Amino acid sequence: METEMLPVAETALEKTHLRVGFVALSDAAPLIAAKVLEFGHRHGLTLELCRQPSWAAVRDKLLAGELDAAHALYGLVYGVQLGIGGPQADMAVLMVLNRNGQAITLSTRLARALDEAGNLKTALATLGRPAVFAQTFPTGTHAMWLYYWLAAQGVHPLEDIESVVIPPPRMVDALERDTLDGFCAGEPWHAVAEARGVGETVAATSEIWPGHPEKVLACRRDFVAQYPNTARALIQTMLEACRWVDAPSHREEIARWLAKPEALDVPFELIAARLAGREGGKRFPQPPLTVSFFDGGTVNYPRVSEGRWFIEQYRRWHLLRTRSGGEGNETASDAAIAAAINQTALYRDAATLSEVPIPGDTQTVFLCDGAAWR
Repeated sequence: METEMLPVAETALEKTHLRVGFVALSDAAPLIAAKVLEFGHRHGLTLELCRQPSWAAVRDKLLAGELDAAHALYGLVYGVQLGIGGPQADMAVLMVLNRNGQAITLSTRLARALDEAGNLKTALATLGRPAVFAQTFPTGTHAMWLYYWLAAQGVHPLEDIESVVIPPPRMVDALERDTLDGFCAGEPWHAVAEARGVGETVAATSEIWPGHPEKVLACRRDFVAQYPNTARALIQTMLEACRWVDAPSHREEIARWLAKPEALDVPFELIAARLAGREGGKRFPQPPLTVSFFDGGTVNYPRVSEGRWFIEQYRRWHLLRTRSGGEGNETASDAAIAAAINQTALYRDAATLSEVPIPGDTQTVFLCDGAAWR
């Protein structure tokens, strides 16, 4: 069950200095904006941003208490909660930070083989060996988008390819060394691969699930229990940052901050075009759905149904063992797990204080293979 929250009111913060982690990706923009513009000060907080080399580092430092909260893969939080492939701990999703904005890039050689073959499975056969695809964390969003996309193309992600984990900033180098045939990650690394001439973006994740959740504001659940007012103030801070970043007139400005060495250390031009939605790669005559950070508050609500989707994918790909007792019991159990992780009551309190509309709990989405999810 979620932590019981105090009535919505201005209350004293239990902690005012927070260490918040992020990985070098364009969708860390709200955290960068929150620090540069010091949105936290309006809510009694001082944020200390801590760039991390990988998602595993984010996980480890959250669990060790070296980070209070972090920009994190949605699926990272669920993987830790379920103890898949690493330590188990009770985790919390405070809010969704962005939707869309990820992609799949193939090596130039494989992209050209795909053009000639007309389908991915035939193109992969031209390599003469199992293809190697990278994602960023075994239970993360990128792994799940990659697996879902491959399966929709008739390629089994556990049998037909080799899947490896590589931190996002290292993927283009691996593609250039010819030790990698493709990867799924966030921007700006797809733009960097095309600029170097070593890869081509062939799919946007918004084509797999339009409006999919991506990064979240994550923390341990005991942080919420110990510092409920601070956690609520942090959500308010990040809602303000997400609203600021989402304004089209601010995308160029945040791209310049992201380009700095202490953030992404990538040329501004390679960040701005895709962050602003002007292009999605040379194969896209029309840009795909761009990364969205606020959209009137529709981006940020942590729906329980979206958390359930990740648990179902873990079962599909044998990361999580199917429980006995029937499908109905599994569905109820998954819903309970997701309701405990996704701090909807806390989010509602923060959104109410920030005068941010709260969207409905239910929605139906259609994925690239025609499957519906509610």
